[in-house]
Amino acid sequence: MLVAAAVCPCPPLLVPEVAAGAAPELDAARAACTEALGVLAAARPGLLVVVGPAEQDGRGAHPQGTPGSFRGFGVDLDVRLGPGAGTAYDRTLPPSLAVAAWLLEHADWAAAPIEGLGVGEPLTPERCFEAGREIGARAARVGLLVMGDASACRTLKAPGYLDERAEPFDAGITRALGAADVPALKALDRELAYELKVSGRAPWQVLAGAAEDVELTGTLLYEDAPYGVGYVVAAWS
Repeated sequence: MLVAAAVCPCPPLLVPEVAAGAAPELDAARAACTEALGVLAAARPGLLVVVGPAEQDGRGAHPQGTPGSFRGFGVDLDVRLGPGAGTAYDRTLPPSLAVAAWLLEHADWAAAPIEGLGVGEPLTPERCFEAGREIGARAARVGLLVMGDASACRTLKAPGYLDERAEPFDAGITRALGAADVPALKALDRELAYELKVSGRAPWQVLAGAAEDVELTGTLLYEDAPYGVGYVVAAWS
C-alpha cells in the first residue's frame, strides 16, 4: 500500500555540477526536494519506487544499484540508484532517474530499498493507473518518488516557446499535486500535455493509480518556472 509520495521536477540543472554558475537559481527547488524526501523517510516505507519519464531505451524497471551519469551534460559525475551489490547492469538510468538518484544521495537516503521505473510519454492513462496499482501492491508500505516537469511553454525563451495554455494547465497540475487530488490527476488531458511538452504526465498518473484506494494529504512545497518550464515539488503523506 502506498503510504507516502514525493513529487519532484527532473531537470539535470537540479544537480549543481550541471548547473555550474546558475546553480543558486534552483537552490529553493533543491531544498524543497530534500524536504519532500524527508516526508517520505518519515513514513517508514518498506520499499521506495522511483518513477520518471524516459525515452525508449530507458523505459521499464531499473533495479537498485543501477548506475547513471551526467556525462552527456558535460559533467564528469556518476550516480547510482541506491547502493550497488557488485552486480553487472546491462543499462544506465535515464536522465530523470539519474536526477532522482542524485537527490537521494544528497539526502543520504537509507530508509528503504530502492527500485526505479522509467515510463514513456505514449503510455496511456489506463496503463499508468494499472502500473501504479501494481506498485502499490508490491509491499505493505510503499513510498513513491515521482519525477517529472510541467509544461515547457511558459515563456518566449522556454524550450517549447510561449503557449498561452501552459500557465493555466500548470496551475491545475500544481493544485492537484499540492492537494493530493487523485481524480484531477487521472483527468489530465494527455494530448494537451503532449502539446505543452509536459514530461510528468505519465509519472503523475502512475502516482494516481497507486494512490486511488488510500487517503493521503498533500503539501505544496515549491512551484516556479525559472526557465519557462514548470517545476512543482509536493509531498503526500
